[in-house]
Order: sequence, then C-alpha cells, then structure tokens
Amino acid sequence: FKTFIVSGGGIEFVRPWAEQVYGVPPEQVVGSSIKTQFEMRDGLPTLFRLPQANFINDKAGKPVGINAHIGRRPIAAFGNSDGDLEMLQWTTMTGGSVRFGMIIHHTDADREYAYDRKSEFGRLDEALDAAAINKWTVVDMKADWKEIFPKK
Repeated sequence: FKTFIVSGGGIEFVRPWAEQVYGVPPEQVVGSSIKTQFEMRDGLPTLFRLPQANFINDKAGKPVGINAHIGRRPIAAFGNSDGDLEMLQWTTMTGGSVRFGMIIHHTDADREYAYDRKSEFGRLDEALDAAAINKWTVVDMKADWKEIFPKK
C-alpha cells in the first residue's frame, strides 16, 4: 500500500514533519495551499507566496485534491470529522469495486481528545450518520483502543 495524508491543513505546514512522525514522505501529502509564483529576486530564482489561497483541501475539496495530486481513487479512506465526509463518499460510493471507509471517533478526553456532534473543533456529525448508511467502520477511541500513544 501507498499511504497519503490528506489534510485540510496547509501542505507546507504538514510536509516538513510528516515523514519523521508518520513515515509518509512529503510528496504523499495533500493539503490546502497558498498561491505561489516564481520570481527572480536579487538574481536568484525564488518561489514567492501570494496573499491568497490557492486551494482549500477540506470537505468537497478533498476528492478534488486527491484527484489532482494522486490521480486515482483510493481503495481506503479514514476520517475523523465532517471535513472528511466527501472524501469517504468519493472513495467508497463509486468506482465499481469494494472500497473501505473508516471513521475514527475521538471519544477519549482523558487520553487524547473528545469531539463529536456539537464540538466547535473537529465536529463529527454528518459523517457519523453517513457511516451507518454507507457501512463504514466506526472506531471509538475510548472503547476500542487499549493504547492511544505509545509509552516512552
């Protein structure tokens, strides 16, 4: 398998640490981006960031970003918020073959974080409802994970 990180976060923020933390190389990170242009500055070639978004890789943008960066539909997708709903739908509901979808439900405020239907951050509401309809696996962190972070 080839693993990709498909984040709503900035691609230039995620790429520098994705390989060290997750073993995912920078070219396998899909994320939101800022418009950038090439310029010669003081005789040196420079990529200059413009003050506007180029692409927002969240919600309906995730399937678009996957298509643009990866060029093929995933065989499995994993999400943890409503921002992943469209990615899970696109992965599992079309394509003519069996695909896997999973929701990681953050329910353990003691060992990690807890967010759900009414959370301001990381809301998981519509995607949780869609999981039952689309037969996606839902993993409850508090009930299903013995260990969340490895002991040092």
